[in-house]
Amino acid sequence: MDLSQTRTTYTENLCKASEHCGGCIYQGVPYAEQYAAKDKAVRKLLKAHKIDEDVYQGMEPAICTGAYRNKMEYTFGDLEKGGELELGMHFKGRFMSIITTDECQLVPAPFNMIVRSVLNFCRSEGYTPYHRKTHLGLLRNLVVRCGVRTGEILVNIVTSSETGFDEERFKELLLALDLRTLSEREAGEEGMKIVGIMRTFNDSVADAVIDESHKILWGRDYYNEEILGLKFKVKAFAFFQTNIDAVERLYSDVLRVVPDVSGKTVYDLYCGTGTISQLMAGAAKDVYGIDIVEDSITAARSNTELNGIDNCHYICGDVKEKLEEIPKLPDVIIVDPPRVGIHDKAVAMLSRYGIDEIVYVSCNPKTLCINLDSFRANGYEIRSIKAYDNFPMTRHTECVCLLSKKKMQK
Repeated sequence: MDLSQTRTTYTENLCKASEHCGGCIYQGVPYAEQYAAKDKAVRKLLKAHKIDEDVYQGMEPAICTGAYRNKMEYTFGDLEKGGELELGMHFKGRFMSIITTDECQLVPAPFNMIVRSVLNFCRSEGYTPYHRKTHLGLLRNLVVRCGVRTGEILVNIVTSSETGFDEERFKELLLALDLRTLSEREAGEEGMKIVGIMRTFNDSVADAVIDESHKILWGRDYYNEEILGLKFKVKAFAFFQTNIDAVERLYSDVLRVVPDVSGKTVYDLYCGTGTISQLMAGAAKDVYGIDIVEDSITAARSNTELNGIDNCHYICGDVKEKLEEIPKLPDVIIVDPPRVGIHDKAVAMLSRYGIDEIVYVSCNPKTLCINLDSFRANGYEIRSIKAYDNFPMTRHTECVCLLSKKKMQK
């Protein structure tokens, strides 16, 4: 593959947390070496699952190696027990320790400005982090999301229900920030802007961002984004692709791989906010999407209205439990599951439809290969697999796979 078009800013400048942050594994490694290592890992995985190398079409290189993430979940904590408050990622190999990442190279510069300001504010107020063993303390997470095409930023601080958090001062702090980079200031450009400030309450013992309840402190609880000419309203807890440039390329390839859907019924499973289903809607007769995240389904329905689409229908719930609620049988199936992949029961159910082709979009080649073993056991064969380096500096890779129903031997 031609790597000359990859914008490789950031590879020579190490993040100050690169040695200990668990997020990046390729900081400082020339991009050509990163690409070769990830492509080799995919090939090794396919070989281990006895997948013919001829079906592998190689890996598309990254479009850009830095500042590509439109979402980041930061954790409050301390580096050493009883130490100063930190806000960032888990320290590599030390689950209880957090290292501040306010110079992260995978996010836009305004994210780092927000992290730095929020951390300084919380330190000055003397707020305590939530402790994962005692389950005491106030601060849990900071979630920052943005629309790359719109420049809109949504900030969500996640706390326990413990009292003492000054919501008004927190709001005023964020609204006073100038999030422009130096070059934007010199050019008089507007830059990114905060459109929503939220507080989410989470008293769950799980070490995860869980929305037990939330309130809007200012603005709204969503941001707007645009992909391939369609508009999307992304709610605070809805799944949305984290690299917009890369996902536009990936979805364009999905559209080329998908068989002709003219006048057909399409299933878009694990549909998120409905991006793929709405891209299919122009030609298809009907598109049915299923996703287990209520925020995603709410956003998907809202987005169909936003884009003037009336043939997309959405169901909230687990795919393996909700398939039978769809009133029409599929002509085309597209699956885009989370990293854990598809449950074997769902694979069996999808296989029983017996349609000619299934398109599998994967964000985890390991679970993809496990699922492909199941699909092959249920009468399907692999036509093509293409990998995408959509998350440079990390170990993560995405894939698009085309499966076809085996023809019965006469």
